[in-house]
Amino acid sequence: MNAAYKGVKTQRRLLVVINPYGGLGKAISLFKHKVEPILDAARCAYKVVRTEHSGHALKIASEISPDEIDVVVSVSGDGILHELINGFAQHKEPLKALRIPIAPIPAGSGNGMSLNLLGIKDGQDVAAAALNVIKGRPMSIDVLSILQSGKRSLSFLGQSVGLMADLPLDTEHLRWMGSHRFMYGYLRRLLMPKAYRFSISVKTGMADKSAMLETLQEYTSSAPHYEAPQLEELPENMTALPPLRYANDTEGWTTFEDPILYLYAGKGPYVSRDLMQFPVSVPNDGMVDLFIRGKQSRTEMLKSIDGAEKGATFWQNNAHYLKTSAYRVRPLQEEGNLAIDGERFPFGEYYAEVHRGLATVLSMSGRYAVDVDLQPHKSV
Repeated sequence: MNAAYKGVKTQRRLLVVINPYGGLGKAISLFKHKVEPILDAARCAYKVVRTEHSGHALKIASEISPDEIDVVVSVSGDGILHELINGFAQHKEPLKALRIPIAPIPAGSGNGMSLNLLGIKDGQDVAAAALNVIKGRPMSIDVLSILQSGKRSLSFLGQSVGLMADLPLDTEHLRWMGSHRFMYGYLRRLLMPKAYRFSISVKTGMADKSAMLETLQEYTSSAPHYEAPQLEELPENMTALPPLRYANDTEGWTTFEDPILYLYAGKGPYVSRDLMQFPVSVPNDGMVDLFIRGKQSRTEMLKSIDGAEKGATFWQNNAHYLKTSAYRVRPLQEEGNLAIDGERFPFGEYYAEVHRGLATVLSMSGRYAVDVDLQPHKSV
């Protein structure tokens, strides 16, 4: 037993949060028949809570006792993970709560975090996810503060406007299709392509794609990165989230205002099985990957599908791929969608800033379990 769990706490104390309504609505059955037997065999102690309404998981996380729980297990999609992390942020000891590892069991439509932690082969495998619950080690991950109309929330996966916000939000009624609803939405938009207008300001970061790829190769060839150094020392008893460093900063920003197809910013290579949007993303480098896609014709949009699941869009023309610590978005149009971690937010101006290693997940490898094969070449 000790050899099998070397360096990992055995018989973990778990809080299992199940969303019975998410994705295809099979979360309860998946847990009972595939996950629970594995947890029982590992002699885990666990309490199961089923969410009853939107915001329930947030309330649960905000009231959790950090000293009594080793891992919070989410049996759902990325929406419940968003609630849990924001619940931790509202905890009376947010920094302590955010040290509690979260482990996703994929039971939603997108399951982006699960794909990034377990890889494309096992990212939808609930048994593999259950094994991560009992044998994975805590790994620090970056999260972003989202500031909008004076209200602050956290994002762990992605933020999007334009087409990539329309896809998850305008296909909510098609959840029965699982992840296929995103491709359906994309193909439907091919019939009605349009451009979106935003003012996008990006804090100076990295823009050299070859340098990004080289940095990724160095990262993946080194030892596992379970812990990330904080950008600044934070006292253990701090009862508030880290301060925003660049919200009022006016120096060192680049602004884009040309019409675009979409803006997508995120942490983690995969946003769905069909799209590796951020192939050079790493868990805890203190940077968010930002993809700004310019206007495209129907033919160009169709060609963009080819190789998208392997990160091919990274090298394509008519797109900016940047790494940054902060950015701002201001709509130059009255109507549209804003998606944060796949959830609907009010359409309007927002500010985003990265906090290095602020939240925690479980990982078997100490990095994203994603094989990236991007050969350096000129954009096509």
